[in-house]
Amino acid sequence: MFDRLSRSRVVTVIAAVFFVGYVGLLILAGAWGAFGPVRLDMRWLFDLDVDELDGGSAVDLSSQYRFLRGIELGFGVVAARHWRAIFHERRAGTVFLALMTLGVAARAAGLLWEGSPSWPFWFFLISEAVGAVAIWLAARGRWTSA
Repeated sequence: MFDRLSRSRVVTVIAAVFFVGYVGLLILAGAWGAFGPVRLDMRWLFDLDVDELDGGSAVDLSSQYRFLRGIELGFGVVAARHWRAIFHERRAGTVFLALMTLGVAARAAGLLWEGSPSWPFWFFLISEAVGAVAIWLAARGRWTSA
């Protein structure tokens, strides 16, 4: 049905949609979680009222959450800044996809150890896995050795 060039364009568009969505969400969610109201974020995402924890645990959890969200924000900003390299240079693309795939693997490990998450986290897992494959398929033919 599709010739090779058309398939390549379709894969490129799919990869671009997943890349922009993934990186955009990294930046937005990272900034919100790192610098926004952690208590509200925890309530929305995890149905967790941080105020029910003892004082020290609440502060520790909030601190660690902000740190991880800051890392998420940083990864998103770096990926947005270096998108050309990710899609055109093997080293940059491999590093980006390795980090993205580590996140998918961590979610998969959670399935094994903690059980099935709620539907938003299933959505993240599936979209991140599909996105990593789509980005790899689109980029691998363009990568140079740089």
